[in-house]
Amino acid sequence: MSLRPSTSDRNIGPASAVRWLGAVAALAVLAVLFSFPAPGPRAVELPAGIVELHRELLVPGSTELRAAAAGTVLRAAADFDGRAQVVVYGEKVTLRGFTLDGNRQELERRTGLPPSDKPFSQFTRGNGVLAAGVSKLRIENLRFRNIAGFAVLVSRSRDVGIENVEVADSGSHDTRGRNNTTGGILLEEGTRDFEVRQCAIARVRGNAIWTHSNYFSPRNAGGIVARNAIEEVARDAIQVGHATNIRVENNTGRRIGYPLELVDMVGSAIPVAIDTAGNVDHSSYVGNRFEEVDGQCIDLDGFHDGEVRENSCISRGSYDQYPNAQYGIVFGNSNPDMQPVNVAIANNLIDGAGYGGIFLIGSRHMVSGNRLLGLNRNRCTGDMRQPRCNYAPDQPALLHSGIYLGSGAARPADTVSNRIQGNEISGFAIAQTCVTAAPGVSLKANRIAGNRCLDTTCPANSQ
Repeated sequence: MSLRPSTSDRNIGPASAVRWLGAVAALAVLAVLFSFPAPGPRAVELPAGIVELHRELLVPGSTELRAAAAGTVLRAAADFDGRAQVVVYGEKVTLRGFTLDGNRQELERRTGLPPSDKPFSQFTRGNGVLAAGVSKLRIENLRFRNIAGFAVLVSRSRDVGIENVEVADSGSHDTRGRNNTTGGILLEEGTRDFEVRQCAIARVRGNAIWTHSNYFSPRNAGGIVARNAIEEVARDAIQVGHATNIRVENNTGRRIGYPLELVDMVGSAIPVAIDTAGNVDHSSYVGNRFEEVDGQCIDLDGFHDGEVRENSCISRGSYDQYPNAQYGIVFGNSNPDMQPVNVAIANNLIDGAGYGGIFLIGSRHMVSGNRLLGLNRNRCTGDMRQPRCNYAPDQPALLHSGIYLGSGAARPADTVSNRIQGNEISGFAIAQTCVTAAPGVSLKANRIAGNRCLDTTCPANSQ
């Protein structure tokens, strides 16, 4: 019986050898299979049933690894100690059709975030799939459950496709019992030319889908995050971090910022439906729909020269369901390499924000056709003695304005030459503070016209 893997996509003879030895010896046989040089692409079928992994399964280039027809579950054993259950290296690898069970209840390690100069791929263990420095990777129809680290962690790679993946009940705690960002799909350290499509992610403690790079690393580039469904995450549904040319479109989500006991408000990790970090440009957030957001709808800290169109965040439950409710859309400028300029904010729906609708800094933005409804659920009036309203006493209108033109965020910003027109704005005590500005910011230095403003009462059960 030859153990050399077949080079045919149809003839996967080595699978019979794996089944003949049984699931207990599957890892050893696969290691032998992968040790042979392959003259061309090889297809390897995993054994049927549950296969316990005691160490990393290393998958080399030019390999398609797929489930048996009857189904395969790769389960981390109680003594598993590795970077990930499946570690990919080389190019042209496809993973298809099997399930990874990370045995989180046995393998979770409560840790914080890595040092600022260390990527997650060199810090977080117990991941589902790890791929570093690879190209032409395809992850299709995989199911992840109970993963202690990230379900998928891709670092320094290119030409990556992740499609029809399911992730559930994954991610770990930090030392204080809050989330530590883990559980979902992470693409980091300059990963480029990637797609994450039609994935279903539920009950993840950290971020569901995330791009991230350290400050001195290349930015992620050329990515698409589309038509994914996300439910119940304690951090961000989608975060675009330190990236260029990223499209986030037609994703859906609900219960962002839940369960409450996992949210890291002490660490200022406010949950966000679509978050931004680092330096992000030439990107678009379009057609995304979220419900029940206990945090922010869209954070634009570092976003410039891009568009945010036709997104919605609707939160219409009772007041006490949203203890962490924030502004609807928030600009920021934490990254020193960017200025918040040239962003189109158009035709978005915010319904039920804790404070105002849009916090705007920077210049040459177009803010038009937005519906900012049910604002100021916290009923702030500028009185700093009110619960949830004791912030920025030097800017008493900040928390209860429909659109607020700020003087800066992490750094000062020139908020001039913006066009704010044709927006519908309503909420508690909003009419008199529909479009206002921070001290030192001139409304006349911006073009403001045709906005409809209306005071409304909060729902009867709001307070």
